[in-house]
Amino acid sequence: MKSRSIAVSLATLWACGVFAAAGEQGWIELFDGKSLKNWKASEGVDSWRVEDGCIVGTGRPRSHLFYVGPEAPFKNFVLKVDCWTKPGSNSGIYFHTRYQPRDWPAYGYEAQVNNSHADWRRTGSLYGVVNVPYSLAKDGQWWTQTIIVRGKRIVIKVNDQVVVDYTEPPKVKGTRRLSQGTIAFQAHDPTCLVKYRNIRILPLD
Repeated sequence: MKSRSIAVSLATLWACGVFAAAGEQGWIELFDGKSLKNWKASEGVDSWRVEDGCIVGTGRPRSHLFYVGPEAPFKNFVLKVDCWTKPGSNSGIYFHTRYQPRDWPAYGYEAQVNNSHADWRRTGSLYGVVNVPYSLAKDGQWWTQTIIVRGKRIVIKVNDQVVVDYTEPPKVKGTRRLSQGTIAFQAHDPTCLVKYRNIRILPLD
């Protein structure tokens, strides 16, 4: 049976300063911890596997893994993902995007996952829009990355610390903009080894 979510006021969540944990009312688990059911890879299908309850991306070759489950598309939400990277890795969490069979995702935004890659845009950056030159996370350690979308506002948190608070301007050209869409993970290049687990989303009204 398809999961149902309740509408939650983002203002209430921010006012409380806390978010419900996965498994509480309204949260949807996007990953079953055992398989890639409801996920679809673009080019480089073999770059993704499930291991020890995690989605693992290696970037050999470049690939993006899109959520294609019945709850998508998502518009306003709180997304929480536990992340882990090997030194030198470059990855990202796309949102308001859509499946495409090859190349970099053309739609939506990317929340950067990168603590030590040659690309200086670090974990939590809203890639190419609000670029953060330092990282609050560390390779080889798990951290929680939170993405909140409400209307035209995007908030990105690393371990509950806000690193991006961005409001999209009224007129944005092209496909790098808020609308609605799905979630995708990136396996950027051969130096990449990234793990994702506890992937949960709370739709907002």
